[in-house]
Amino acid sequence: MSTTKLFFAGSGGQGIILMGQMVTYAAMYEDYETMYYPSYGPEMRGGTANCTVIVSDKPVSSPLIYDADCVVAMNLPSLLKFESMVKPGGVLLINSSIIDRKATREDIRVLEVPTMEIAKEIGNPRGANMVMLGAAIRATGVVSQEKIEKVMREKAFTGKKAPTIPLNIVAFESFKI
Repeated sequence: MSTTKLFFAGSGGQGIILMGQMVTYAAMYEDYETMYYPSYGPEMRGGTANCTVIVSDKPVSSPLIYDADCVVAMNLPSLLKFESMVKPGGVLLINSSIIDRKATREDIRVLEVPTMEIAKEIGNPRGANMVMLGAAIRATGVVSQEKIEKVMREKAFTGKKAPTIPLNIVAFESFKI
């Protein structure tokens, strides 16, 4: 594997931080070294939110990255600000449900993911982030789908959220690459 660097960006309330946490836990379940670095404003919803996740088969010394193997842009400000962070040959995932602008680069792989339409279609309108997470995992292969589903059951959707696990798994599996 060596090292994979992911960057998730959007606004508060879009599940950005949760996506990063889930990849980090899945990497730990797979016995990889990992580092997670969230950044968000004080607002509960609507403010900026992003996080860095580094997954490696060797120790990770710093959470700071300047280029990423994968960038997820869940809103237009994130696309505008972070498209340049994708390293050549990397992948950029765009939430095409709310971003009507195309990527400007031709040296990267671009996936436009209609997260909200897919989430509504499967009966999980709050599952747009799980749709995008599934696309990111399939695009990068950074962790297995099995471990993400384990994270859903054991970490992310416990207690009162446990009944949402089946719908979130469907959302996670819904975008085919």
